[in-house]
Amino acid sequence: MPVSTLDRFRGALLGGAVGDAIGELASVHGDADSLTDWLSEGDTLRYTDDTAMSIGLAEALSLSGGVSEDEIGRIFQRNYGREPWRDYSSSVPAIFAMVKRHDISFSEAAGRLHDGVGSWGNGAAMRIAPLGVLYRESEDLRDLAERSARITHTHPLGIDGAAVMAWAVGQLAKYDAKDKFPFAAFCTGLVRFAQTKELRLKLAQVVELIARKAPPREAATTLSLSQSVHESLPFSLYAFLRHRNSYKDCVYTAVLQGGDEDTLGSMAGALSGTYLGAGSIPKDWLQRIENKELLEDLAKRLASMDV
Repeated sequence: MPVSTLDRFRGALLGGAVGDAIGELASVHGDADSLTDWLSEGDTLRYTDDTAMSIGLAEALSLSGGVSEDEIGRIFQRNYGREPWRDYSSSVPAIFAMVKRHDISFSEAAGRLHDGVGSWGNGAAMRIAPLGVLYRESEDLRDLAERSARITHTHPLGIDGAAVMAWAVGQLAKYDAKDKFPFAAFCTGLVRFAQTKELRLKLAQVVELIARKAPPREAATTLSLSQSVHESLPFSLYAFLRHRNSYKDCVYTAVLQGGDEDTLGSMAGALSGTYLGAGSIPKDWLQRIENKELLEDLAKRLASMDV
């Protein structure tokens, strides 16, 4: 059956959350056999700040009907206050503290980080999947993605990575997985949509690695797996393109090479879940993700306002 719009949103949110949780486990159970053994035990799959911020963005989008810095920032701040233990980076509470202390906007506070150049990490890209699905047909997708990113990331790389991730998710939400995957068009579009030379170079390397069927270890070495968005998003895209017809294989590839495993899993899981739909996520994993009902509800709310 064709993947419905609702299932695209479910795939983006639930796929990202499950990938996030499995990536977090992979940081402890670092090989496929050990990870599979642990996953077979049936415990709750717990996500990190990646999914917490995706939830916050989805909540803000559903409440404001658009991309409002104040609304998104307020919800991020509220959710952090409720669950500060979700492995947030130190920059997140620093931004909230500056906003409160100096009565400035979230983006202005974010711009004061890292000696005034802002963050180039993957935090804006890791959360943006629901926005990418919602605005997949919008000519303003880049502007909306950039506005969402600047709440915490003002460096050109941090902003560009979020925009590229939003574009990728948006494109995948329009594809039918039963058809031949438009590899050339998708990859060309990725490289063209990127605006920073660092990210363009890495995306071009992804295309080359996939074209010659390079194994994950070589791809990880070539692309690097740091928390910088131009060294993590490309590997998540590699994992998706290498295993675009299998959610499980995509996520395993993303999280078993080291690096920022939970964020790699979150981004790869959102890409795969959006393309294949939530039905592609192994049922056992899907049923065990924490706050599943909230994620399902947010998917329904976003699907009801689909633009």
